[in-house]
Amino acid sequence: MNSIFKSELLFLLLFCSSFSLLSQELEDERRYIIEERVDFLLDINEGGSADFTTLFEQLEFYFDKPLNLNRAKQIDLENLGLLNSIQINNLLRHIERNGNLITFEELQTIAGFDIEDIRRIQPFTIVGGNLDQARLNVKSLFEEGQAQYFLRYSRILEEQVGYTPIDIQELQENPNARYLGNADRIYSRFRFQYANKLSLGLTAEKDPGEEFFKGSQKNGFDFYSAHIFAQDIGIVKQVVLGDFQAQFGQGLTFWSGLAFGRTPSVFSLKRNAPKLRPYSSVQEDLFLRGGGITLTKYNFDITLFYSSQGTDGNEDGRDSLSNELIVTSLSQDGFHRTPNELEGKNNVLHRFFGGHLSYSKRNFSIGLTAVQDEIDADFRQRTQLRNKFSALDESNTNYGFDFNFLYKNLNLFGEASSSIDGGNAYTVGALAVVDPRLSLGVQQRSFDRNFRPIQSNAIGESSVNSNEQGTFFGIEAKLSAHLNLSTYTDRFVFKWLRFQTDAPSQGYRYFSQLTYKPSKQLESYFRYRRRNKGENMPGTVEGINKVVEEIQDNYRLNFSYQITSTIKISSRIEYTSYKIGDLSKEEGILVYQDIHYKKLSFPLSFSLRYALFETDSYNSRIYAYENDVLYAFSIPAYNGRGSRFYVLTKYRIRRGVDLWLRYAQTYWNDRNTIGSGKELIDANTRSDIKLQLRVKF
Repeated sequence: MNSIFKSELLFLLLFCSSFSLLSQELEDERRYIIEERVDFLLDINEGGSADFTTLFEQLEFYFDKPLNLNRAKQIDLENLGLLNSIQINNLLRHIERNGNLITFEELQTIAGFDIEDIRRIQPFTIVGGNLDQARLNVKSLFEEGQAQYFLRYSRILEEQVGYTPIDIQELQENPNARYLGNADRIYSRFRFQYANKLSLGLTAEKDPGEEFFKGSQKNGFDFYSAHIFAQDIGIVKQVVLGDFQAQFGQGLTFWSGLAFGRTPSVFSLKRNAPKLRPYSSVQEDLFLRGGGITLTKYNFDITLFYSSQGTDGNEDGRDSLSNELIVTSLSQDGFHRTPNELEGKNNVLHRFFGGHLSYSKRNFSIGLTAVQDEIDADFRQRTQLRNKFSALDESNTNYGFDFNFLYKNLNLFGEASSSIDGGNAYTVGALAVVDPRLSLGVQQRSFDRNFRPIQSNAIGESSVNSNEQGTFFGIEAKLSAHLNLSTYTDRFVFKWLRFQTDAPSQGYRYFSQLTYKPSKQLESYFRYRRRNKGENMPGTVEGINKVVEEIQDNYRLNFSYQITSTIKISSRIEYTSYKIGDLSKEEGILVYQDIHYKKLSFPLSFSLRYALFETDSYNSRIYAYENDVLYAFSIPAYNGRGSRFYVLTKYRIRRGVDLWLRYAQTYWNDRNTIGSGKELIDANTRSDIKLQLRVKF
């Protein structure tokens, strides 16, 4: 790395450590915990394309409507997302035996709770006030319901090849050489909520390159999503129409939508399935469209759902005899920007139907799941050898059994699943609080190479729950009042070929994080991660790929200060190394400084970051979560050599009306162009702007 870059790094690190500590307001604490939680989950689950709207919505809802711990049900506490199953069970048992909580301090007498846990949940919960349950009636809807409308505009400012002028004759010869629409991304969203009883929503989005109210998009937006969701209406526990998610057990038999993998908390090993929930994101491949209902009686729940929607299929002609459409895969990007992409829009009808039957009490539950999916086309997956055992058909059926058992400070859970036309899979785990200062988590999983997941999202190394055996062991330890250790190791074996690995392979992940938090104002941590797995050696020898070790190490030092009640800073330095086979090691480094300003009596707040990075290649890239406008997410991959900054401002126009403006720019000094194909920018900078308006009724 050059000397100028090293000098810049040194200056930035010295700048990071030049502040003192003061107190923090509760309002700022609420917002900080939301961002902390999102950063915590997004950072470990790298990859900036995922939409985490559902996660943020849950926290934002309880930010505005704190949950009363004295009347909260188990599912409410699980949806809060800030307590583990053992804490929830102990809290409910305490209230049953001793009556309602009087103060938050009483939580310290409950096993599994400490000062930090109470600090984390206090901004989103209450223990007093009205204990009457919210009632679903017209008067209450008008008096207590809350509606929000969002309008968001964003675009990349530099010109990309896909939007540049082109000769008419050249375009006629190659109609896919340019995008049909402009570079604007437009997002519109309306949602009405009444407590946690009722939700109505309508979301629409235009992606960059798609037309808008003309040509192929005469109806305006390319993507529309709507839902009506209600719960706790007599024996109707949940009912949803429109777009929704269905999630059961540990995610092995069926789990549509997002689910987080391994995190620094061992308690994230366990999934808490909500059964049905509304969908309000804009990822066009992670939801169901139709309806579902959950009925409850005498501790029994039965959930039934049906989904039917058009899906983009990658065509491979038509059958010469039946004239049936042949598809090799289902597209997941949702882009409809060129004539070629439009040809495949919703060309395959994809249906799901199934259900889940469960018996549950506070500390025990068992469940059965059965799901079938059908594709209205001749589905012929590409014939790579790795797909020999796991290829899906036009019709697939899976069924499974799940369980959850809590006894004092021990939680056992798991799920077993089977494909009618394939193999079996299971995942089992245990969480234990063996001491107020020590928690353990273990998981054992085995997914046959011919298990055919329909929509599975159980915890594992691979993104597809098949062809894998693994063992996880993790520890969380409170070493002192201010020092915590979180560490885990996860070993896995693939007994058959997989993507970019042309032989059976094995590997492991190791993670360790030491966190020091002497006060509410200061937190720092050091993190080390290693991933070791088999991968094809780059290049081929006589057409045969050799599988070698691929090793990646990450080291991170991070700290945050609350300087005053209005100013907070966050600083980070991260180093990564990457090595595959006997090739030379590749390295990368990232250092950044964040400054956040928020004053309750002042309508303007802002966050800004300046970052320097240098990596030898994309293999040694480093991801970092960035603050963004509400319900938008940014986790860019820093690679190459250069700098990046962004500034995010929020202006409170009046009560219930907020305006966000975000500007970000990345500068590379090791290249003259950015991207490729129609995304190519003939410059060494990439800038983007985002503007969002929110109106709360």
